[in-house]
Amino acid sequence: MRQIVLDTETTGLDPKSGHRIIELACVELIDRKKTGLHFHRYINPECEIDAGAVAVHGLTYERLRNEAKFADIAASFLEFIEGAELVIHNAPFDVGFLNNELDLAGLSALSNYCPRITDTLNLAKNQHPGKKNSLNALCDRYQIDNSHRTVHGALLDTELLAEVYLVMTKDAEPPERRMLTTQQVDELNKLFGLPDTEPL
Repeated sequence: MRQIVLDTETTGLDPKSGHRIIELACVELIDRKKTGLHFHRYINPECEIDAGAVAVHGLTYERLRNEAKFADIAASFLEFIEGAELVIHNAPFDVGFLNNELDLAGLSALSNYCPRITDTLNLAKNQHPGKKNSLNALCDRYQIDNSHRTVHGALLDTELLAEVYLVMTKDAEPPERRMLTTQQVDELNKLFGLPDTEPL
């Protein structure tokens, strides 16, 4: 089974307001083991970045203005993830941004490339109702060292999320009962508007 743990950093909270992806990272798992393969790109968003977002990830437009645009890296990104199950924390947020970027690049929605998504935020809420389920909280709960995480970064966050996911699902029910299709995530995103913005 091939899985891709995925995370993005963005210029703000809502692609409908013109916010864009500025960092994209993926880590590959095969049969629940890290393979060492990853995909990581910084991206020129072609727009300014909200001050609140800069405070979260530390990335400025000045830092990114000479990076490739999403359309330039889309083909290599889709080749890396195609056919895999995606593992994402707060999936509607990232999927909404990715679908927006794919649409702007004239490409099909994410559901055409990846059959299923596991939302680790949803898993965590089911396993630990009423508790904090941010990535930092989960690292603390499962005793995963995140002391080097001083700001959000997509690559570091995917590495940490992979560790969290493997612990969370060690004794989990069968995958078919804990996954959403990307179409279901799209539908939830449309139904509820802005995605859950609980910080990673």
